Amino acid sequence: MPETTLDCRKLECPQPIIHIKRLLATQTPDAITVLVDNEPAFENVTRFLRSRGYGASFSQGPDLWRITGVLEERRETALVTLEPVPATQPLGKSRTLLMLLSPVVGSGDDELGARLMKNFLAALTEMDDLPWRIVMLNGGVTMAADDSPVIEELRRLEKRGISILVCGACLEHFGLLRKKAVGQTTNMLDVVSSMQVADKILRV
Repeated sequence: MPETTLDCRKLECPQPIIHIKRLLATQTPDAITVLVDNEPAFENVTRFLRSRGYGASFSQGPDLWRITGVLEERRETALVTLEPVPATQPLGKSRTLLMLLSPVVGSGDDELGARLMKNFLAALTEMDDLPWRIVMLNGGVTMAADDSPVIEELRRLEKRGISILVCGACLEHFGLLRKKAVGQTTNMLDVVSSMQVADKILRV
C-alpha cells in the first residue's frame, strides 16, 4: 500500500495517536507521514509508530513536525503505545498502578507535603513489592524535572524496573518538556490503557 499522510495539526494528544490507531486497524500502509504542531504529539507519534514496526524519521520547521514512518515489521503490543511490560515485573504478578497528581502529599502545608513526598518515594525504593507503573499527571509532572528535589528517588525506582509515564500535555503546560529527566513522555490514551490493565490503582 502506498504512503498515507495524516494531518494532525491543531490536535492535542492523544488525538493524533487515535487517528493513527484507527488507520492501522483497517490498513497496513508501507509508509505513514504524520503532521503535528506540538512537541508532546511529536514524541508520542514517534514512539507509537516505532511500537507498531515503523522506522520513524522526522523533519522540523516552524511549529511543524513531519514524522515519516516506513514499515519494517508488523508488531502487536499489549498496550496502545507502550513498550511491553518490563521483564522485572512478571506478567503473573499483581500490577499496581501508582498515580502521582501533585508534588506534595496531602493538603494544609505544601512545605510539609513536599517533605512527605520525598520520604514516601525514598521508602518506596526500599520495598520488595514495587508498583508496576507510576503515572504522573498535572502538578505531579514537576517531580520529573531535572531540578526536582525527588529526582534521584524517581531515578532509583526507574532503575529497579518501574515504568514511569509523564503526561506530555502537562509538561508542556508547566514549560518542562525540555527539563524532563526521568520516565517516558506519554498521553492520555496510554494512561487509560494502563488503568484498564492494572490490578490495583493507588493515588498519593
